[in-house]
Amino acid sequence: MKLKLRNFLLLSIVILVSSCTSKQKEANVVETTKSGLVKSNFQTVIDGDSTNLYVLTNKNGMEVTVTNFGGRIVSVMVPDKDGNLKDVVLGFDNIDDYKAVDNNFGATIGRYGNRLANGKINIYGVEYQLPQNNFGHTLHGGPAGYHNKVFNVLHADDESVVLTYLSVDGEEGFPGNLDVKVTMTLTDDNAIDIQYEAVTDKETVVNLTNHSYFNLSGDANNSILNDVLMINADSFTPVDDTFMTTGEIAPVEGTPMDFRTPTAIGERIDDYDYEQLKFGDGYDHNWVLNTAGNVSQLAATVYSPESGIQLEVFTNEPGVQVYTGNFLNGTNIGKYGAVYGKRNAICLETQKYPDTPNKPDWPSASLLPGDTYNSRCIYKFSVK
Repeated sequence: MKLKLRNFLLLSIVILVSSCTSKQKEANVVETTKSGLVKSNFQTVIDGDSTNLYVLTNKNGMEVTVTNFGGRIVSVMVPDKDGNLKDVVLGFDNIDDYKAVDNNFGATIGRYGNRLANGKINIYGVEYQLPQNNFGHTLHGGPAGYHNKVFNVLHADDESVVLTYLSVDGEEGFPGNLDVKVTMTLTDDNAIDIQYEAVTDKETVVNLTNHSYFNLSGDANNSILNDVLMINADSFTPVDDTFMTTGEIAPVEGTPMDFRTPTAIGERIDDYDYEQLKFGDGYDHNWVLNTAGNVSQLAATVYSPESGIQLEVFTNEPGVQVYTGNFLNGTNIGKYGAVYGKRNAICLETQKYPDTPNKPDWPSASLLPGDTYNSRCIYKFSVK
């Protein structure tokens, strides 16, 4: 009888240990994404608000991860020409690295994406002074812009995540309590559909965008100079040597800014006899899109001959800022130990034109009480 009891107890212990081990394995599977990210590395508290990592998937096996710290896209796993999943955006594998160095990797940018001259805006005769964090100008909403804020998660499932943020009156100098909603949806045609909404209780300006750094080769150690770029634009907005738009809208015809025919990014990027490329140390400019706000019209494409992955961009915005990672300098070590060096990524930021509030002839960025700001950007992936 004692022997049977001992055997029963031993068997119970074995079953219990086996069960615990099995549950631990299941937990590890749940907590680790296809891109190798561990969700617990994104779970912390910043300024009293909790952060996490949210995983979107579709029927094709594509995966997108998003953190509510900065409303950031952290990873985008898409199939290459051989059917292998590749992560095509830059970023970090934990929250601490995102906090350690001021960066815009994958972030939702606001209240005003891009630059505002001398950090000043004038709204109905009232001048507002904003933080000057880039050559005397305000860049991407200032140093405490949305990329450094924790968004509230209104909804999250396998297909979409809905983020909200209340930008209070006077935050970074901007007027009005701005209630922002950002919806990121992964569709079954391998597109990330980003929709922005905002309402205000006071006249203000709004220009929200996403600042993902794309490397379509799937290896962020690689240059993007061989990638092929198309921009559906007959003109662009030139800048001065402080990266501020001059107010001119110039034709791309006959210049290195002409990407109406797909062209390798590196083909003309170092043509510093052309002043605009010298100013930007490459491409860091806003193109005036031919799409007239029609989100069904193709705005831009990037294609990696190495992976076969193509990115198409659609938007209802009048412009797209194309930045070729000219100021990445190898100091940031990202996911998979990749060294983020010069021109190892391209950004395509759909937007109002830079400094629009100070250039009244350009499409307005104003938002009034009772109106709703709506902006949309679609990043669609395929194999060419």
